[in-house]
Amino acid sequence: MGLSIGIVGLPNVGKSTLFNALTKAQNAESANYPFCTIEPNKAVVPVPDPRLAKLQELAASQKVIQATVDFIDIAGLVKGASQGEGLGNQFLANIRECDAILHVVRCFENDDVIHVSGSVDPIRDIDIIDTELILADLQAAERKADRLSKQLKGDKKLGVQLELLQKLITHLNAGRPACELEELKSDLGQELRKDLLLITFKPVIYGMNVDEEGLAEDNDYVRQVRALAEARGSRAVKISARIEEELVGLSPEEAQEFLASYGVTESGLDLVIRTGYEMLGLCSYFTAGPKEVRAWTIRQGTKAPQGAGVIHTDFERGFIRAEVIAFDDYVKHGTEAKCRAAGVLRVEGKEYVLKDGDVVHFLFNV
Repeated sequence: MGLSIGIVGLPNVGKSTLFNALTKAQNAESANYPFCTIEPNKAVVPVPDPRLAKLQELAASQKVIQATVDFIDIAGLVKGASQGEGLGNQFLANIRECDAILHVVRCFENDDVIHVSGSVDPIRDIDIIDTELILADLQAAERKADRLSKQLKGDKKLGVQLELLQKLITHLNAGRPACELEELKSDLGQELRKDLLLITFKPVIYGMNVDEEGLAEDNDYVRQVRALAEARGSRAVKISARIEEELVGLSPEEAQEFLASYGVTESGLDLVIRTGYEMLGLCSYFTAGPKEVRAWTIRQGTKAPQGAGVIHTDFERGFIRAEVIAFDDYVKHGTEAKCRAAGVLRVEGKEYVLKDGDVVHFLFNV
């Protein structure tokens, strides 16, 4: 499995600039006018993980294959997007497939960069986008309710589904996101969420786009967004799309030195990906051999057979056992053979829960 993040926000808040920088590919046109992104832009981004380079060195692997994140840059939404304003809700469908949302909010003043609403106000901007996403979910729920009403005819299960749908519709009509409806966390609610792909149930990372000064020290806009994110149980990360652009092409050492000059230690890419992993409860295990070292993304709490299934369904179906070495033990002893001799290579069965950093060799038979 991989992580997919949809980048949303009003026009001209820096989404496309950030997308260009994060993906190291200038394939999302960036211009100083609304709607410069007229098609959703998608890119597959490697997940930075310094542990892979160490494993490659120790295992003498020919290549490294990193885990990946799909970033999807959605065209700027405006007030009325769910009703077809601007570029309309055709772009909202692209968000439904994402695991999480990166809501980019402008948190800097610059008279040379046009704001679609005429002034900088991140809380107002967030409210505009939230309203459009809620309305998009409301439309999907109403369409589903209409279909169920026609199919009902005494089916008790459909009746229960319809009852939950009506609660959701009332909830959304009150201007509240789906994530705040407790009933959606039940088994039936999970089934409904999967069917509707509710946008407002997805975890949100607020990307506070700042200028150079704002990167070094929080401004009032940043403090406002942090407070809102905390109240909602979401996460807010401070990034500078322009600074991220300047990082493109720099060596790791140069990039670190450049970031340090602004008083930060982590790039926007690293910060967004790490936050996404944390919010969704994801982690990585590794496979290592002479051909390649590879990172595999799993949910925390995943048992060995299901983790093996991420590589191939046959691995899960014919799972026998897993040989596991903790990353720190691998580094300490240097090779798989030495880990085995030291007794730190463990043989685990079907109930073993994979841990972040495990180096694993699966045995299976089909």
